[in-house]
Amino acid sequence: MLRCPITYEPIEIGRYSKSGLHQISKKLDDLSVLPYSIEEFNKEYIKRAGKLSIQGVQPKLSMKLNTPAQKFELVDKNGKYILKPQNDNYPELPQNEDLTMKMAKICNIETPWHGLIWAKNNQLCYVIKRFDRVGHKSKLALEDFAQLSQKTRVTKYNSSMENVVSIIDSYTTFPILEKIKLFRIIIFNFLIGNEDMHLKNFSLITRNKKVELSPAYDLLNTTIAIKDPIEEIALPIAGKKRNLKKKHFIQYLAEDRMKIPIIKISSILSEIYEGIKEMKNYISISFLSNEMKKKYLALLQKKIRVIYG
Repeated sequence: MLRCPITYEPIEIGRYSKSGLHQISKKLDDLSVLPYSIEEFNKEYIKRAGKLSIQGVQPKLSMKLNTPAQKFELVDKNGKYILKPQNDNYPELPQNEDLTMKMAKICNIETPWHGLIWAKNNQLCYVIKRFDRVGHKSKLALEDFAQLSQKTRVTKYNSSMENVVSIIDSYTTFPILEKIKLFRIIIFNFLIGNEDMHLKNFSLITRNKKVELSPAYDLLNTTIAIKDPIEEIALPIAGKKRNLKKKHFIQYLAEDRMKIPIIKISSILSEIYEGIKEMKNYISISFLSNEMKKKYLALLQKKIRVIYG
């Protein structure tokens, strides 16, 4: 069965569903294949690396939508979309990230628009809309937690979840609301095997005169992407990065450190649990290979037992 890589809904012909295209723009009737192979994307990345402001370990490129031409185009600046092509070292990262971001939305985690799009040689790329852009050139104030704690890309792991909570307490307009959001994200990341949520993967954004957690980004099941990872989380809780138990998330972090009411903790856990069936369905219809689907499902089931017993 053919499926739209943006919505995962069945399609009979073509590359995308109408509803998928209209998520990008109501004026799109089709979307041209990106005319780059993996090797050509890598060359573009190297050529543009000094001009881009979205650097990271995973190669990323900036894009804009050319609606009249019905296509995305790579740009050096003022791009409203970020593109992540296939990675030679870590197979299926675009499919993995897109699926994981869709699962986050099921769990009521705010996410920007994102989807998979086709490139040369039937390769799928992950694309996400920048949430810090307003209009043609305006930007919203955005700072990641590495900047806020005077860390760099080299030292972005030199922290803890307790320090992340302290940053929220210090800088956000309504800290308790943001800590509730953070707790939801922490539980989700543990369940889906994201052991690489370092300081640069959390940000604060200023919207409508309110400083709050930004929409989630860079959510990925790194456990199945990296062979035999040693740790379960990037930033320790109570000094632990592995062999974490329910008590570390609930009693120690949420109750004692974040001061979230028990009734709200229970509500969040229930909401996430209610979404697990839909999450599993998304895994089954995703664009991951069958082998990766099995690994993702097995890991999810293992982590569910830790949190829910």
